[in-house]
Order: sequence, then structure tokens, then C-alpha cells
Amino acid sequence: MKSLFVLPVALLLAGAGTAAAQDVRYNFDKQANFAAFKTYKWVALKGAPPLSDLVDRQVKATVDAELGRKGLTLATGDAADLYVGYQAAVDQEKQFTSYDTGWGYGPGWYGGGWYGGGGGMTTGQTSTILVGQLAVDIYASSPQALVWRGVASKTLDAKAKPEKQQKNLEKAVTKLLKNYPPVAKK
Repeated sequence: MKSLFVLPVALLLAGAGTAAAQDVRYNFDKQANFAAFKTYKWVALKGAPPLSDLVDRQVKATVDAELGRKGLTLATGDAADLYVGYQAAVDQEKQFTSYDTGWGYGPGWYGGGWYGGGGGMTTGQTSTILVGQLAVDIYASSPQALVWRGVASKTLDAKAKPEKQQKNLEKAVTKLLKNYPPVAKK
């Protein structure tokens, strides 16, 4: 996804009235022993555009709370079992909506319907919608390999209040980390 600009993550994943639910995808290393991971620390991902301090703290606090529910502890020193990093981006997409009045002079009885049916006028409208994406990468500290990656995306409402934005961020992170630790199917 081409990142056109980065908005505060408080805006990221804020729900729009007509938007669908968050789309979440994840992948993991099937050979990793997730039961052995107990601690983690935050790292900055190379090439990830920085967010404001406020938004960075909001994202990290939300992910910290969810990882805590999963049994992981934020490391206080340099040593940790896992390194966690995130990236956030916002993309613009065009949406075309067409409307048909469904009424007007139609083809008549002989045209395939009864007299006056069919026809009408179709009009269209183009709008720009914002789609936010939050990706969380989890690396094993030794041998510094990616063991889990999740991505959540959602249509955004640029006019949402901060409380609504935080609530949507929490919902997105909960849904994103629902499959951590993953259950390997046999």
C-alpha cells in the first residue's frame, strides 16, 4: 500500500459510519516456541515513518495492555525475549456511488415490462475515503527473526472525537492480537 501521508494513529482505525469491520491478517513462524517468550521491549522499525509522541504513546500503551493480557511483560532493561515494533500508514482511495431514480419513461409493455417501467436517471458521486493500517511485528531476540506479524486496516472517520478514536484503536489492537500467541494446527 502506498502511503500518501501518515496521520496520528488516534485517527488511525477510527470508525466511519458506513465502514466495514476492521480487516485483520496475521502470519507466524510455525517453528517458534511461543510458550518460551515471557518479556518484550519496544524497538523502532527501520524505514517506518515516525508518529507524534502523543500518538506513539497511545499505540504503545494500547499494545502493552493487550500483550499484558497475553501473559507478556514489558522488559525494564535491555534484555528481552521479544522485540516489538509497529508501523502506521493512511492511504486515500476513491469510492464511486451511483444512484438510479428507478422511475421514468420506460420501454412500455412491448419492451419487456409493463407500460412505464424501467428507465429512470442514473447519477454518480465520487468521494475520497481514508483507509488506515496498523502493522505490529514481533521478533525473537535470538536469533533476531520475525516470529509474528499482524496487520489491521479500517476505513477512517477524520471527524471522530478523540474518545472514539481511542476506543477504535483499542478494538483494532484487541482484534489484531487475538491470534497471539498463535495456535499451530496439526
